[in-house]
Amino acid sequence: MFRYALHALIVLILTLLTQIGGIAYLIALAASRIFGMRRFPAKLAIFLVFYAGATFAANLAAPMFGRVPLSCIASAADRLVVRSPIYCLLNRNYVTPGVRDLAKALAAHMDKEFPGTVTVALDANFPFVRGFPLLPHLSHADGKKLDFAYYYKDVDGAFLNGATRSPIGYFGFEQPVPGDELPCEGRNDWLTTRWNFDALQSLFPAYRIEEQRTSAAIGWLTSEGVAKFGLQKIFIEPHLKNALGITDSHIRFQGCRAARHDDHIHIQVD
Repeated sequence: MFRYALHALIVLILTLLTQIGGIAYLIALAASRIFGMRRFPAKLAIFLVFYAGATFAANLAAPMFGRVPLSCIASAADRLVVRSPIYCLLNRNYVTPGVRDLAKALAAHMDKEFPGTVTVALDANFPFVRGFPLLPHLSHADGKKLDFAYYYKDVDGAFLNGATRSPIGYFGFEQPVPGDELPCEGRNDWLTTRWNFDALQSLFPAYRIEEQRTSAAIGWLTSEGVAKFGLQKIFIEPHLKNALGITDSHIRFQGCRAARHDDHIHIQVD
């Protein structure tokens, strides 16, 4: 009984993390029994083979479901990059063709305005099934959402091309200062993904947001992004919106139960 419960738990975790990992695990489990594989290294190897095959198949099949992958393999000439291969390994790099075109157009614009500038994409969506949650996000479930990293500078003010504070682009927050607008101050929601990760902050480099490029990117999103690509909303923390002097109505606050958005920019289209 315990063994079945353990397998069920593994399937659940792999499905939540990768969408297709649970199916790959069940197939690998059946194959290992058919071929009499009992050693853990052999079982792990066959799972990885099936998972790699399923990931490759998802890459080919996703367009039939209205989604396309953002590539995690970038050349030196690419101006739109996915922050880490982990996003592709976990199948979190899928968007609708319209969102892909928006992301490429933003990167091209930033390269034109600031030659050589790299635009960094983070979490997108899974390849299949509208409404399937991309945890811990509350809304990345239809291919129409994508996160971008902010543009950063070092403590001396020098632009850091393609850099983020954390290795995956998340959780390195731009902390508010006294007097900033804090809509969630004093709340203690027990069901929330608004985590501060205070213990991690000192582990990340002391980068700051590069205001000129970040403002230019948001300006393009709220003009060309809206007019040509149907951009509907951008989520940014209020204190950061105020610091950048942004007043456009497409900039929204995501609410106090959703994750903080002073480590990344969330965009979504109609």
